[in-house]
Amino acid sequence: MSEHKDLEASIPLNSMPRASDVDMDLTHGERIEVKIQDARPPSNQPKKIVIPAIIIIPIWMACSISVILYNKYVFSNLNFPFPVFLTTWHMTFSAASTRILQRTTNMVDGAKDLDISRDRWLKSILPIGALFSGSLVLSNYAYLTLSVSFIQMLKAFNPVAILLISFAFKIQEPNARLMMIVVMISVGCSLAAYGELHFEMFGFLCQCAAVAFEASRLVMIQILLHGLKMDPLVSLHYYAPVCAVINLLIIPFTEGLEPFYALHRVGILVLFSNAGIAFALNVAAVFLISVGSGLILTLAGVLKDILLITGSVLAFGSSITPLQVFGYSISLGGLIMFKTTGGK
Repeated sequence: MSEHKDLEASIPLNSMPRASDVDMDLTHGERIEVKIQDARPPSNQPKKIVIPAIIIIPIWMACSISVILYNKYVFSNLNFPFPVFLTTWHMTFSAASTRILQRTTNMVDGAKDLDISRDRWLKSILPIGALFSGSLVLSNYAYLTLSVSFIQMLKAFNPVAILLISFAFKIQEPNARLMMIVVMISVGCSLAAYGELHFEMFGFLCQCAAVAFEASRLVMIQILLHGLKMDPLVSLHYYAPVCAVINLLIIPFTEGLEPFYALHRVGILVLFSNAGIAFALNVAAVFLISVGSGLILTLAGVLKDILLITGSVLAFGSSITPLQVFGYSISLGGLIMFKTTGGK
């Protein structure tokens, strides 16, 4: 799903840059006199737009929920079961949109500060983009056979996958807190899967593979792009073209020409509005990371997940058992611990 990726298509909230990440010791112990008029930004420099948390958090939640439910609607209700094509369209739309924003606004100015050489592009951007593509495609395939609510419960396993891969690459050392988080989330997800009434092995394996790809992508970013700050739009600016090209290359072997013959089922309006909402999610994420504390953003993410599961039940009639509610509650507890401690 072009959830980019529910922020879950992009960088997780706990790893996004915050104001507290900026080194404020600019003087290095030296005394510097600054005149008031010198501290003001030049009149020709565009001012950075800041949206209050009370406004941007609901907007981000609405976009995130809408992307998932809208994609499920396209797959199921409009009978358009072509996740590779839809992901390719989303990435093509996003690649074009980020370049339009780069030329008309200052929202993608972060790309100017990054030194992406040809060698770095081949060794870092390309493999990370390939993992991103695999994550999106496999996650979308899961929506063909599994309910939105069940998939959202399985996504709670993402932190465990990240931790396990980090342990394997020795980026992090296991400790009692991390192992407790791994056990809590694993037990919770196992109970949620065991309690699923309409379990489909194909969709389950696709979602598990999507989680593995996404976790690998995030760890690769930490290893290969260490020290580089990429907000969701800058990240999309680099990865969207890679994903679009990779998907175009695999469409002939997965879906062929069938999606093009079935385009009349969705129509131009649905295609553009669907991709537009997915892109709007990334725009909202840019404003989101500059407001609120890590705890507020974590709680907002948990509330969003609960609302999404509720919305899927109301919109698609998904069934949720008491065992799943219990298991997911345990997973959420571990998820909150993971995000509020910064994954350490």
